[in-house]
Amino acid sequence: MDKLNKISKSFLYFFVASGTIWLGSYITRLSLFYNMFKSDELVLKEYVTEQNIGGIFTTLIAAISINMIFYLIMILAFIIFLVTAKLNLKLNGWLFISVVLIFVCLPFELYLMTSDYKFVMMVWKGSFNAQEALQLVIKRFTILSSFLIVEILSYLAIIYLFLFQPLTGLKRKLVE
Repeated sequence: MDKLNKISKSFLYFFVASGTIWLGSYITRLSLFYNMFKSDELVLKEYVTEQNIGGIFTTLIAAISINMIFYLIMILAFIIFLVTAKLNLKLNGWLFISVVLIFVCLPFELYLMTSDYKFVMMVWKGSFNAQEALQLVIKRFTILSSFLIVEILSYLAIIYLFLFQPLTGLKRKLVE
């Protein structure tokens, strides 16, 4: 990593910064939305009523928008980092594992983002059906329910891999 040029270091910085913002907003968003529901089933808590759910969704729209924007920035910065860094994946096992984790999670997250996009457009237009918006939120949690936790753990693992860079030069060590 010391031999990276300035361009690849810049995109690595953009990847790390946008990834940090995305992961923080993702965890915040999940906790805020899960807090609206009772623990076992996806039934709204008593304080979430038909009168205030529109205001709640309008307030939470910022977290969803930040989440979508920074995920796309993070993926783009990571791809450009990979191209400009020209690191050998065979000699950098930590990078190979990171690439696999990011690109395995990518289609699932993009699929979930289609639901988020519908939700954002619905709420930004101002006049939206609260029940329809609620169904989009419930659908997002039920379609790939355990994936959300797996994705968070995967990106925490990527942070670990970037910090400690295990499996560096493993092929070179095995040959010697």
